[in-house]
Amino acid sequence: MHPNTALDQEAYKRSTSVYLVDRVLPMLPERLSNDLCSLRPHEDKLTFSAIFRMDEKAKVKERWFGRTVIHSDRRFTYEEAQEILDQGEGDFDGELRELNKLAHLLRKARFKNGSIDFDLEEVQFRLDEEGVPVEVFVKERKEAHMLIEDFMLLANREVAAYIGQRENEAEIPFVYRVHDLPNQDKVAELARFAWELGFRMNIQTPQQIAASFNALAKAAEENERLHILEPIAVRTMAKAEYSTENIGHYGLAFDYYSHFTSPIRRYSDVLAHRILFENLEDRRLRVDKSQLALQCKHISAQERRAMEAERESIKYKQVEFIKKHLGEQFEGFISGIIDRGFFVELKANKCEGFVPFDSMNDRFEVEEGRLEFTGRRTGLNLKMGDPVQVRIVSADLARRQIEMVLVDGEE
Repeated sequence: MHPNTALDQEAYKRSTSVYLVDRVLPMLPERLSNDLCSLRPHEDKLTFSAIFRMDEKAKVKERWFGRTVIHSDRRFTYEEAQEILDQGEGDFDGELRELNKLAHLLRKARFKNGSIDFDLEEVQFRLDEEGVPVEVFVKERKEAHMLIEDFMLLANREVAAYIGQRENEAEIPFVYRVHDLPNQDKVAELARFAWELGFRMNIQTPQQIAASFNALAKAAEENERLHILEPIAVRTMAKAEYSTENIGHYGLAFDYYSHFTSPIRRYSDVLAHRILFENLEDRRLRVDKSQLALQCKHISAQERRAMEAERESIKYKQVEFIKKHLGEQFEGFISGIIDRGFFVELKANKCEGFVPFDSMNDRFEVEEGRLEFTGRRTGLNLKMGDPVQVRIVSADLARRQIEMVLVDGEE
């Protein structure tokens, strides 16, 4: 894709593909993204490759970047690759096992250096022919997914380091993916939440915060009440964004990081490819840093818009799904408390709804930190994370809201 063409201008305007529950809004035309630019098996494809020679400890000994032709022998789905890893046999089983071993070592080193492992549950849907959800479930993240993720992280990190670590040279303006330190006030509030739920966090230094976040994720595997803290922990973090000023990536514990691996769906990667190519070997072409900074600001804003659209799409489909279950009872846990009532996340399908206090035969006092509430007449006391039984009362698609009522234990 050449700069300043109509195709390039439209790709920059969009800056990212948007993945809604029932459709994809691609950055590039589908003819390109799903066909001509896709690594389909048994076809030659023009690519920009990052090639590494690694030792048995997954240390990079040599790296090479350049334009290549790739001829794919086999395309795997994640499920197919996982089945081969599980069974130890199948197409390219030896290569997959070797890659998986290296991925484990890369992951171990990253966490040792302070990378944060937020394995947040990802909601997925099974849709009927009309696009209406008939099942809501949590995507299972398996080794095949993490294998690909670890090698993409490797390529993104090494590309950024190649540009950023040039010694005795003038700065080469580049598109870095940066992530600042978390907000200390928000982290302190999270630590108070965690304390109330029986989990102690050490938040004196950024390194201790990262370690506490990882310990929280591990503890949540055994204590499902702690799951409510994970999305709150994510909200304490700064937002990752694109910038010409490299401050490193706190969440990944990388000094250098960029986005290089997905030029079909992210314009940041297109920019990274162009700048990297013009600065390989003896070539030196520095783009205007101020102009690049404006581009970084635009693509960061477009990314945030896309993420919000994707979240709203999930909410809409959750409400559409639960609309078929009006009057039914579900088990859930309290996921949030405000002055008017409390939010409940259903265990079976991760749908979240609201229980208003005025639907309950009492008046309630909400504790200052909004971690619990108590009924003045009945003395009913409920806290964040407490299990509850609720009945679905209404599902408003236009507002993407679900209303529930608390079911008495006597019913």
